[in-house]
Amino acid sequence: MHATPTYYGLGVPHGDSSGVVVIPGFLGTDIYLMELHAWLQRIGYRPYFSGIGLNAECPNLLIQRRLNETIAKARKETRGKIHVIGHSLGGIIARAIAHQRPDIIASVITLGAPFRGTVMHSGVLRVVEMVRKRILEEHGGGVLPGCYTGRCTCNFLESLRQDISGSVLETAIYTRDDGIVDWRYCMTRNPEVDFEVSGTHLGLAFNSSVYALIAERLAMAQTRNGSAASHSNGRNNGVSHSPRRSSIR
Repeated sequence: MHATPTYYGLGVPHGDSSGVVVIPGFLGTDIYLMELHAWLQRIGYRPYFSGIGLNAECPNLLIQRRLNETIAKARKETRGKIHVIGHSLGGIIARAIAHQRPDIIASVITLGAPFRGTVMHSGVLRVVEMVRKRILEEHGGGVLPGCYTGRCTCNFLESLRQDISGSVLETAIYTRDDGIVDWRYCMTRNPEVDFEVSGTHLGLAFNSSVYALIAERLAMAQTRNGSAASHSNGRNNGVSHSPRRSSIR
């Protein structure tokens, strides 16, 4: 990553000082997204850490108690629409926010986020169940009985079951060599939205091809939200634009 021009902001579109909120994945904190945060600042954006602490909590509560506050702060300080970028579970949360607040979200970018279903490594599933039990014990009646499962009927999951407004530019980045989640659940099946890169699930947060894509898509969102739209030049940057499709069984 550090040996590539992309890391230094070379050969990629630069930003307009708009706010970008980055959201960590399951059991992660903002700390591991420091590289992405610093890079976004380097190419001209105003990045914000999510402020959610350890991502091992009811997503609905994280949005209500932490992320809404962060996004409100970013919006107040930048006076414009906000971009949200989420890795893994953070990407699922980002999509829920984009659906709930299309009036203030310019774009949503997910990195290896299985927003179409929770198919993942068995070891991860066991940890998920441990976290779920802790959430139920800690919050009791403050959360629904199906919290942290696909059966929950909270606002968070209801948001994921619906399409995101066309005013929000969507980007779903995935890798077939994910190793943690089923990559087929990290796609929208829209070739204008889905982008395949090489790498691993954890590595997506430190991948130069991913960063180049992020720069391109943020720039596209800027154009869409500006006074005049222009056609993307479609630079490759080592990324394949959803060349293949596989049906989910």
